[in-house]
Amino acid sequence: MPSGEYDPDAVEPRWQRRWVDEETYAYPDDDPVDPNTVFSIDTPPPTVSGSLHMGHLYGFTLQDFVARFERMNGGATFFPFGYDDNGIASERLTEDELDIRHQDFERREFQAKCREVCADYEEQFTENVQSLGVSVDWDHTYQTIEPRVQRVSQLSFVDLYDQGREYREKAPAIWCPECETAISQVETEDDEQASHFNDIAFPVASADESDDTPEEFVISTTRPELLPACVAVFVHPDDDENQALVGESAEVPLFGHEVPIIADERVDMETGSGIVMCCTFGDQNDIEWYQVHDLDLRVAIDESGHMTEVAEGYEGLHSAEAGEAIVEDLEEAGALLDRRDITHTVNVHERCGTSVEFLVTEQWYIEMLDKTDEYLEIGREMEWSPDKMFSRYEHWVEGLQWDWLISRQRSSGIPFPVWYCEDCGEEVIAEKADLPVDPLSDDPPVDACPECGHDGFEPEDDVLDTWATSSLTPLINAGWDWDEDREEFTMEHPELYQFDLRPQGHDIISFWLFHTLVKCYEHTGEVPFAETMINGHVLDENREKMSKSVGNVVEPETVLEEFPVDATRYWAAGTAVGDDFPFKEKDLRAGEKLIRKLWNASKLVESLAPEPYPDEPADEDLRELDRWLLAELDGEVERLTELFEDRAFSKARDELRSFFWNTFCDDYLEIAKQREDEAAAYTLRTAHRRFLKLFAPLLAHVTEELWHDMYADAAAEAADAADGAADSVHLVDWPEPLGIDADRDAGAAATAVVGTLRKYKSENQLPLNAELDAVEVYADVRGFEDDITGVMHVADLTVHPDEDAPVETVVTGIDLDYATVGPKYGDQVGDIEAALAQGEYEIDGDELHVAGVTLVDEEFEIEEERQYQGDGELLEAEDVVVIVRNEA
Repeated sequence: MPSGEYDPDAVEPRWQRRWVDEETYAYPDDDPVDPNTVFSIDTPPPTVSGSLHMGHLYGFTLQDFVARFERMNGGATFFPFGYDDNGIASERLTEDELDIRHQDFERREFQAKCREVCADYEEQFTENVQSLGVSVDWDHTYQTIEPRVQRVSQLSFVDLYDQGREYREKAPAIWCPECETAISQVETEDDEQASHFNDIAFPVASADESDDTPEEFVISTTRPELLPACVAVFVHPDDDENQALVGESAEVPLFGHEVPIIADERVDMETGSGIVMCCTFGDQNDIEWYQVHDLDLRVAIDESGHMTEVAEGYEGLHSAEAGEAIVEDLEEAGALLDRRDITHTVNVHERCGTSVEFLVTEQWYIEMLDKTDEYLEIGREMEWSPDKMFSRYEHWVEGLQWDWLISRQRSSGIPFPVWYCEDCGEEVIAEKADLPVDPLSDDPPVDACPECGHDGFEPEDDVLDTWATSSLTPLINAGWDWDEDREEFTMEHPELYQFDLRPQGHDIISFWLFHTLVKCYEHTGEVPFAETMINGHVLDENREKMSKSVGNVVEPETVLEEFPVDATRYWAAGTAVGDDFPFKEKDLRAGEKLIRKLWNASKLVESLAPEPYPDEPADEDLRELDRWLLAELDGEVERLTELFEDRAFSKARDELRSFFWNTFCDDYLEIAKQREDEAAAYTLRTAHRRFLKLFAPLLAHVTEELWHDMYADAAAEAADAADGAADSVHLVDWPEPLGIDADRDAGAAATAVVGTLRKYKSENQLPLNAELDAVEVYADVRGFEDDITGVMHVADLTVHPDEDAPVETVVTGIDLDYATVGPKYGDQVGDIEAALAQGEYEIDGDELHVAGVTLVDEEFEIEEERQYQGDGELLEAEDVVVIVRNEA
């Protein structure tokens, strides 16, 4: 029996440990699972790059709402957990944690350091997630660097290679000079940065005094450090003012080499001077010009962001330093005509915030641009929660400019299963049966090159992009593998695929969601999940993004020290899925109040209906009020089921709280206090059990504690077998409507009468058991008379189900809108006011005739009051009129 005050500090950790120790949420691996009833969740593996933040708390809790509901509402639920620990984020964490650089270590030594650092963080992260009460099956966990996952990742590479969807090419690639690796388009983001427009004079090398060609022209650039990489100058074909330059050649200031001046429609005539230099490479336009016009290649910036020998006297300087030095030298040479401050958008690496470069390197790609229309169509096959998030996916796919670059020049990651012939460069791919392999330590699958017969091989030392692995989570969790005997791909758990749900944040739609669709679709021919649930971000109270530099970060540890976990779960259910929302402490306090209300109401239920309570009273024993409550609860069950299925957690939370607090506690419980019969006991217990189930996905700990105390012991289990009692509320069946008929309108009216009479007694300082002499009710509350008289101690109750109440609506005043009446009627306003005070006016629909003028509805407002002229006092509750006559 629940006793004393609820103590979340003791209760919540105890249940968290017990759920893990007893494997409460384990997926039944050994038993055959019906694929039509299993619900599988493709959970996002968090990047191992730091500690738990509010976004984790929010996202994991939303996933848990789904898992707990579906576990109760269906059958077996697969809810795994993983860690993404093979990418740049984990490497940078290791470098920061140990104050080292990966370049200073032999590859395997640095990999070992990464494993150690990640293992410590993962252990702490696991404890943090368990402390949130998330119903993860901890027997189904994985790391994206573990051997099993390495095999799946390399299998994916080999399969796509066999399909012709992968290729290796030496070409311009997006490069991060800080991380010293190629990156994909999805890993870049826009950043507003302060910069300068530098107006630089370019001499026309081929200018002839005999023609109209100008001796020089101006180019405006934000990147003077790229001058040594200039290979051409471009003019728009419609730029009449500068057409004379086309076909000539220009001399690059300071460096002296000549470049052609060419016409091209890609020039933006509105930016700078309208004349553009092409450097290999400054941006996407430079790459296109280089390819279309077959230009020279001049690489002035190396992999670490420093100037090469092409930059001549600036060699070895960092590009930023070189830019400033070049500007100074241009000014000294008289070639810098102007320099002005600007703010512009720069492409940066989302991991480190470093401005990206474009370098010619040899990289592996997955072909995607040829199938963007197909990828849009498969995106439409999924259900999106909320629907509006599909537009983000659509915009990303439509804006793709690059195939997926999947190779990385880093120390830690999953190796490419590839070797190259030292003589002819032929690619040799590992056999599927041998995976996982590491070409740096393992031999190739052949003794000689199948193309030229040479017996020497060079191992690929690049590693796979982390998204090339984490995009395989549905296949990893379903046990996708190659069956050598059958020569086909199989799944250990085919009942899981396609997965029912992919939950994730909206910020990684272009990262994780899109790449998962691409990878799994190419491997299986179907979309990997039926539904995706996209959550928003947690903001500060001013709706600003949380940032450590700004100092507005709310730490989960601080929140959980002050508030119960169930209160944070209540808070997490407080906004529509997909919306960014501010962190507000008042929602946590509201959650605390609801927990206390549920606890105290449970104690009252047990005292009013102690064991043994009736399990199946005769239908005729139920009073109309009992039937009404259970019928209303049936409607609530149906509504909440629909809301949970639609992932409308905020509406589910608010509607359930309102029904429990107002209808059950304030109305029915107050009435039930006055009764000592089996029908009330049955109704109380039946409703209470159902409330615990309905609240269980949201308030996981307090409902488990109450269920265990009140319903899971042996005696209750025997009496409650029909209602699915179990050791855990989270393993019982979700409530189904009982199908009880009742006059729901009459019941609502009766409870409104009781509430009104209770308020009347309180306002008149009467005890609740004080007798009322006579009460008249103008509403159909037939069948509920005994409940009204019994609980409110009414000596004489008269019900008028079909009569109009003897109440009239009278006008008590008229307010003028002086902002419109004053300017319009001027000196007549005094006469209007006097006539109104004397009651000398006439209301005709939306018009007021007064003092010889007619006012229309927006110029005045009528004050009205309901009045009763008979004996007694008028009380009104919604649409119900109550007259009280009391001589006491």
